Amino acid sequence: MAEFRMPSLGADMEAGTLVEWLVKPGDEVKRGDIIAVVETQKGAIEVETFQIGRIEKFLVDLNTKVPVGTPIAIIQTEGEQAAVPAEPSPSSELPVAPAPEPRPPPLLAVPPVPAVVRAPSPAHGIMPRPIASPAARQLAAQHNVDLSSLTGSGPNGAILAADVERRLGPTAPSPERKRATGLDLAAMRTAIAAAMARSKREIPHYYLEHQIDVSHTEQWLAERNATLPPDSRLLMGALALKAVALAIRRFPAFNGFYRDNRFESSTAVHVGVAISIRGGGLAAPALRDTDQLSLDELMHGMRDLVQRTRAGRIRSSEISDSTVTVSSLGERGVEALYGVIYPPQVAIVGFGKVVTRPWVVDGAIGPRSVITITLAADHRVSDGHAGALFLAEIGKLLQEPEKL
Repeated sequence: MAEFRMPSLGADMEAGTLVEWLVKPGDEVKRGDIIAVVETQKGAIEVETFQIGRIEKFLVDLNTKVPVGTPIAIIQTEGEQAAVPAEPSPSSELPVAPAPEPRPPPLLAVPPVPAVVRAPSPAHGIMPRPIASPAARQLAAQHNVDLSSLTGSGPNGAILAADVERRLGPTAPSPERKRATGLDLAAMRTAIAAAMARSKREIPHYYLEHQIDVSHTEQWLAERNATLPPDSRLLMGALALKAVALAIRRFPAFNGFYRDNRFESSTAVHVGVAISIRGGGLAAPALRDTDQLSLDELMHGMRDLVQRTRAGRIRSSEISDSTVTVSSLGERGVEALYGVIYPPQVAIVGFGKVVTRPWVVDGAIGPRSVITITLAADHRVSDGHAGALFLAEIGKLLQEPEKL
């Protein structure tokens, strides 16, 4: 048996409130399945399992606040299921009948009829609860929609708010607007403040900035996007993420965690994307394996991440897996930003607004598009020399978009 514990969903999290199970005892689960919803100061987090097996039993009641690390369910793992012996036969309590005499085989062999395997029927005629996201359940309850009548389009057939909206038609209210108003932004600000205070107290920051000419990059983007619909166009942000992810493979000292007085370098590159939440909140969920994604995949992932984060539907792995963070305030008109490292990470890269400035090119001064890239890094792990090389590599990659 394996214990499924309340996960740590950030350095500032001490406990979470279990608000919904998306599975029931007896359900088979596999790595990546969303099995529960936990309410934290950052909103509702969809919690995934990283084990393969069957849900044995729940250990915690709903709406219970549980400290990080507390067992909340028991999962019978795949190997244990294979090893479980069959139910003991009651024959030991009954007289054993003598074995019948062997009978000669029939003259014509009749092929055996395969047994029909039927799915176990629900106990006492109760239908299993359909798997659905919190937003979908809330929207369905408001409009008296039977979730069991819907076909889910989410992971493992989970019913999403969009599936309920399709049933309701175009007059349905947006679940994302409703969910965003349900976020406790005051609690989120408290959590952010606690994490940032810890960061500035414990991490010896150093800061660097680097300005690069991105005129060629802007031209490349314009030519690529000219014939594409708006929802397929690339933004500079996708190129920035890919440049950071590729540069960090050459400079692993900026990718990982500082824990227990030592640095743990990560072999995977999961870039956290700082996302502002309307009303004053902030979250930085991860795009997993950012270095291995194409630009189109990155752009799609960014749009999905922003939409779900602002709707309060972040997954647990997206919160806990970030190995480095990228933040940008260019769309807000800020030319440069100097981030605060999110512990236990060791670096955060910032991108400002693309501005037109006089620039020397081939000995002549002319107007060029320039962007400022900044780095805040942990001096316990790296120094300014390594940071300067890292920033220069990001700038070089961002100036060669066709190679990203």
